[in-house]
Amino acid sequence: MRDISSRQNAIVRAFRAFVDAPDPTGARLLLDGVHLVAEAHRAGLTLDSVAVLASHLERETEEGRMAIDLDRAGTDVVVATDRVFAALSPVRSPSGIVAIAQRTPVTAADVCSRSDAFVVAAVDVQDPGNVGAIIRVAEAGGATGVLAAGTSASPFSWKAVRGSMGSVLRLPVAAGMPADSALACMKRAGLRTIASIARDGEAPDRIEWVGGVGLLLGGEGPGLPDALVNQCDARVTIPMSPPVESLNVAAAAAILVYAARRQRL
Repeated sequence: MRDISSRQNAIVRAFRAFVDAPDPTGARLLLDGVHLVAEAHRAGLTLDSVAVLASHLERETEEGRMAIDLDRAGTDVVVATDRVFAALSPVRSPSGIVAIAQRTPVTAADVCSRSDAFVVAAVDVQDPGNVGAIIRVAEAGGATGVLAAGTSASPFSWKAVRGSMGSVLRLPVAAGMPADSALACMKRAGLRTIASIARDGEAPDRIEWVGGVGLLLGGEGPGLPDALVNQCDARVTIPMSPPVESLNVAAAAAILVYAARRQRL
């Protein structure tokens, strides 16, 4: 392993570039923490660069052991001082290991292509933590892919990647398309489109979730645009006891994805 002691090192600049501007295609992802690095390694993704905090090697921590294993496997691993690692890591309290991983990008058409696809579309979901949590829920509930459309936060930012707890490393996820393009992609693929709305929709268990399905979830606050809802094949509303009128979008995603799962198993 090589030591780096300058914040001007090219490796530091490479990591900082991903903090400020994630790859829009998701071809390369910034991973922070031993869990995400281990998930990427288990998923067979190539790790371009790995950096470990020097003190973690000295104390024989989980992060240090992971770095040693990756180095022995031929991955480029560098050892950074506290000051340099603070520049490499995007979080205030650095975890001790960070990496840049390669991921195979997919298009919206790829995500929608399966005849039995169950696609979850996040439309105008602006909090990257919520986007990541939706991806996590989608994978856990058996969805076949996710679209992040409209003004949604990038699912490939380090915050969204962390929120997904590694699901974005495995599940097909496409981003960057307008909301109406995401809907059009679903319809071209023959998916039955279901809009999640705050009121006046069918209860989740009354919706037909079998076959090719596209579930659309709206952003924090305004929800789905009416113009989009009006083009969908069905509308679903989660029943809630008053005075509660809405749920966090990731919580709503979990309820609806698992309602679908009960039928699709």
